[in-house]
Amino acid sequence: MAKFIYRMQNILDIKLKLESQAKIVYSQANAALREEEAKLVKLFERKNAYDSRAKELVEGKIDLLEIKTCRQAIESMKVLIRRQMMQVQVAEKNAEAARQKLEEVMKERKTQEKLREKDFEDFKQQLAQEDNKVVDELVSYSYGRPKK
Repeated sequence: MAKFIYRMQNILDIKLKLESQAKIVYSQANAALREEEAKLVKLFERKNAYDSRAKELVEGKIDLLEIKTCRQAIESMKVLIRRQMMQVQVAEKNAEAARQKLEEVMKERKTQEKLREKDFEDFKQQLAQEDNKVVDELVSYSYGRPKK
């Protein structure tokens, strides 16, 4: 029996490698996004702590220097939060670009696999035709032979 050899197997192999690389890039981009979001959450928590501290200072014994320091800390936290929000947006864009690239590579791989399946079906059909031809030749030979 003949062996099936896909003539574009090397292209399919390359597509599989590209897909695995795209998956790695996508997972790294997602990890970076989660990390940036975690940093943002921590900054919000620190700002909330400063807000509650400022509220305590205003309600308790008034220490103007401490209140001023706390308000400055709150303002610097707001700046840090804005910067971190921009970092999160950049990470989101990177993750989205990686996801789109992964989808594109997966489509290309699936196309190659469908072509391979089609070639394999053609190969099986060709084998079946050859088998039928051999059977027909055997049948015609045995019936076409003079009987003794």
